[in-house]
Amino acid sequence: MEITNLIPHIEALIFASDKPLTNLDITELLNNAFGFMEDKITLDQVEAALEGITEKYNSEFYPFEVRQSGGGWQFLTKKDYHKTIAQLNGEKFLKRLSAAALETLAIIAYKQPVTKGEIEAIRGVSSDYAVQKLLEKELIVISGRNEKLPGHPLVYSTSRNFMDYFGINSPEDLPQIKEVLADQVVQPTIVNNQEDSATQEGDNDTAGENNETPQNNEDTNDESGEDLMLSVTEDGELVDKSESNNED
Repeated sequence: MEITNLIPHIEALIFASDKPLTNLDITELLNNAFGFMEDKITLDQVEAALEGITEKYNSEFYPFEVRQSGGGWQFLTKKDYHKTIAQLNGEKFLKRLSAAALETLAIIAYKQPVTKGEIEAIRGVSSDYAVQKLLEKELIVISGRNEKLPGHPLVYSTSRNFMDYFGINSPEDLPQIKEVLADQVVQPTIVNNQEDSATQEGDNDTAGENNETPQNNEDTNDESGEDLMLSVTEDGELVDKSESNNED
């Protein structure tokens, strides 16, 4: 079958499916639909048709696109129309995860498969409630047990719903930690220069105090000087007794 004839059938499959379809899923479904054909549809034909479909819906003419998300191909509304469709799914978009749940989910996403003990060792607090909530929301799954650790604890991984929710096709599509930190400009702190400047300021202050001390002493001596001896005259006036003695 020609690729141009395959395209509408593939579009119909992706549109009608309630879950993301992989290339192999599409190939198998097409061969089941066209079982009467002698020549089987190959994976290469499906991949070539998907390239054409992707390019077609990338046009600005369409408000939606076909891309891989959640482990397979889906029809998804373009982000430019998020506010418009949010009116129909307001409750869905308003749901938020708590800070504890987000921390736990991030650890699982980047360290998967990971045990609850390893999660708690990183967070420093109990994560029972956060893990339970993430399981209820189907953002993580129990992917097995760690046979190397005592007791063979359960290990957790992200689910297809997680990838679909965040618009990625696999955990490898997650942004790398170094890419996230690269957006933050971190200025180095030069400890030695600060210590030197602080020491210099301290020395200057000390020197200033030492220089002011003699002046203060002089001021004190000037103000104290010789004790004044006052006396009252017959007219009721205060006079310096030492001056009157000198006059005598």
